[in-house]
Amino acid sequence: MMLASFEGWNDAGSSASTALKMIADAWDAREMRQIDPDSYHDFQVNRPVVQRTPDGSRALTWPSTTVSVTVTPQTGRRLVLARGTEPSLRWRAYCNELLDAAEDLDAGTIVCVGALLADVPHTRPIPVQTSSDDPRVQALLGVEDGDYEGPTGIVGVLAQMALDRGLHSLSIWAAVPHYVAQPPSPKATLALLTALEELLGEPVPTGDLVEDSRAWQDGVNELAEEDPEVAEYVRQLEEAKDTADLPEASGEAIAREFERFLRRRDTGGGPVSGS
Repeated sequence: MMLASFEGWNDAGSSASTALKMIADAWDAREMRQIDPDSYHDFQVNRPVVQRTPDGSRALTWPSTTVSVTVTPQTGRRLVLARGTEPSLRWRAYCNELLDAAEDLDAGTIVCVGALLADVPHTRPIPVQTSSDDPRVQALLGVEDGDYEGPTGIVGVLAQMALDRGLHSLSIWAAVPHYVAQPPSPKATLALLTALEELLGEPVPTGDLVEDSRAWQDGVNELAEEDPEVAEYVRQLEEAKDTADLPEASGEAIAREFERFLRRRDTGGGPVSGS
């Protein structure tokens, strides 16, 4: 399985790229290759960054894409991680290069991870949607067909081109409150990791995200309380969300949460709250 995320338009609050970075760091992912940025990036759009190195010299960091491999600690699943910045140029060639790398590393399923800005309240669980245009994935995982039509980012192109190649393909998206779009967005990152945990069938690393999510929500609460118009807007979003989510208090939803609790208890990780 390959998990892919890209900084930029598909990465509201930097939540998707942060989620995959946490997995790569915690599971000691080993870099296998890099995609040369010269062919795919306009450096006036995504500029290189100058940084000081530990020895005091200066070095350039370019907006490249890395492909790394790790093994999940519990089930021993081989996992390919593709992380980079959404390219400016030659998207089809870029996606073909990524998919070639996936096939070379025996990854038959492409999971695109993204985040978008939406009209959702910061005080409620972050909505996460898992969808696929692949009938095989829909039948296997019980996920819905993607119903979005309109402009798409690199994750949408990669998912479709994977499907056109005959690979399995699905997408996981988190909805980030648009009025707190500035990264980091720990609550959205935690929601994405929770969805990936359900997909992989074993606990994934969450670090301090539970505490960070509570602190983030408390901070946004304080800012909202200082502006009556924002507070009223949040209240309206809460009412709309609560009304829409009433059917979610189902036996199936409760069973999923209980299964996740048991997995974490068995591995000593403790339960994770998305609230």
